[in-house]
Amino acid sequence: MHVVATAGHVDHGKSTLVRALTGIEPDRWEEERRRGLTIDLGYAWTTLPSGASVAFVDVPGHEHFVGNMLAGLGPAPAVVLVVAADEGWRRQSAEHLAAVDALGLRHGLVVVTRADLADPAAARADALDRVARTSLAGAEAVAVSARTGAGLDDVRAALDRLVAALPVPDTGTRVRLWVDRSFSVRGAGTVVTGTLGAGTVRVGDELLVQRADGTQAHVTVRGLQSQERPADVVGPVSRVAVNLRGVTADEVGRGDALVTPDAWRTTASLDVRVETDGFDRVPAHLMLHVGSLAVEVRTRPLGARALRLALPARLALAAGDRLVLRDPGSRQVAGALVVDADPPALSRRGAAARRAETVATMGGAPDLAAEVARRGAMTVADAVALGAPVPEGDRPADGVTRRGRWLVADAAWQEWGRRVHAAVAARADADPLDPTLTLEAVRAASGAPDRVLVPDLAASAGLDVHDGRVGLPGRAAELGARAEEGLRRIEARMAEEPFAAPEQKELDASAIGPRELAAAVRAGRLVRLPGVPDDVYLLPVAPARAMRVLAGLPQPFTTSEARVALGSTRRTVIPLLEHLDARGWTRRVDGTHREVRR
Repeated sequence: MHVVATAGHVDHGKSTLVRALTGIEPDRWEEERRRGLTIDLGYAWTTLPSGASVAFVDVPGHEHFVGNMLAGLGPAPAVVLVVAADEGWRRQSAEHLAAVDALGLRHGLVVVTRADLADPAAARADALDRVARTSLAGAEAVAVSARTGAGLDDVRAALDRLVAALPVPDTGTRVRLWVDRSFSVRGAGTVVTGTLGAGTVRVGDELLVQRADGTQAHVTVRGLQSQERPADVVGPVSRVAVNLRGVTADEVGRGDALVTPDAWRTTASLDVRVETDGFDRVPAHLMLHVGSLAVEVRTRPLGARALRLALPARLALAAGDRLVLRDPGSRQVAGALVVDADPPALSRRGAAARRAETVATMGGAPDLAAEVARRGAMTVADAVALGAPVPEGDRPADGVTRRGRWLVADAAWQEWGRRVHAAVAARADADPLDPTLTLEAVRAASGAPDRVLVPDLAASAGLDVHDGRVGLPGRAAELGARAEEGLRRIEARMAEEPFAAPEQKELDASAIGPRELAAAVRAGRLVRLPGVPDDVYLLPVAPARAMRVLAGLPQPFTTSEARVALGSTRRTVIPLLEHLDARGWTRRVDGTHREVRR
């Protein structure tokens, strides 16, 4: 299906044209039909001579309903601009064309209606002259009388040429369906409608309602319809009705969006580049229109055509979105392109002017290398949610390396490495007894966003990582002369008596306190076995030597038998046996017996 919006001055025959082409009454409300005036959005569809399906979004032309008009134009990829032959160009004609130009719509058709009431040549020439100065430059123009039917075949043929030139939509991308209607159906529940511009929606999909007030709700797709026919799958570009489970009809409405969960980064601030003329000066507050959404925003001019917009809530907007900025007072409008949906803070003198220069050079799609470089690092998921495509491979962009779920700028990695090396060296100089830092301390010192990056970061900086700590290579703990001498005596004694763990009085006599013990463990000179009431310390070879002794016992064996065979005490043997159990070398048979695993 292709979706085309109508535009044009009130009472120039937009709805009459749609009705003549489709046989469907687009005016849904009794008041609209009574007044002969489109108030809200209308929808109708038909099949063109080529076999292509086209759906029309019929927008109101009256100046009082400009918000409704923009809600219909916003999600549509093409537009039919209607001008009456007997009245010619009018005020809403200009306003609608300005909105089309602001949205950057490049695919359109000019239709001169009521050709039975006046010669359409003058209206056609005038309309094409005005269109030539907008994004619709080069649009075809045809004349028609919907009342007599003259020219309808020409319109259908022109529509065929129009939709054939539309770009192929992306069926595999994330979904963002702007809601333009919400209602309840007896026996089915909540139904919303909108124009699906990209992505694919399937029955059973889990989606997120991103409301205009920033709140969210998880929903499930119960059913789908397109052109009033049930469907299991709907792709772009389509008019679609979505039956939802998880919200009531009054909990979702126009301006809300159905989005793929975890695929969109919400934002309360945008940097935009104004791309059309419109404002004599930028007001402090403007109405922002995108999709079917309309919200008031605060503006901060940064420089020539560069604005920062403060949104009233966090919304699912992204770089590349085209906005209409409207001043309700002056009725002026301008088109703007979102170039950054996660802009940096402006805190220093001159920051706004420098930012304006950057905004002037930014494109509609986020530049992955620039986004990562600005932050130092970002996750792959965050980059995708920001709208930056992430190619496969370890080097997805110049100067960027993929490290697990993280994308890291090479310059940031090098700077983090310098900080880490300096921090570890400073620690070694300040505390020779404990010359290492924990992984978390290293992460904090480096500025890296995640501890999972630290081992590779430390290694790239020429540091050693062991047992969750980072140190200088070859820089062991320095116990001090007296403690070193005492530890060597204990090591020599335990080489002869491997299961005679030092008692507290022996440690005190050797000037070995808790920090010295911890340093000896980190250096691999002792192994710590948690025990009650005190921890037990043995040589690192003691567990293996114990296994040789225990393997020679009749299996299974008791704790007492192990104690006698090892020539030790319960204080040492119980934590030693638990250590062997934890390593999988021995196992409990029952409450009193163990055996060596074969």
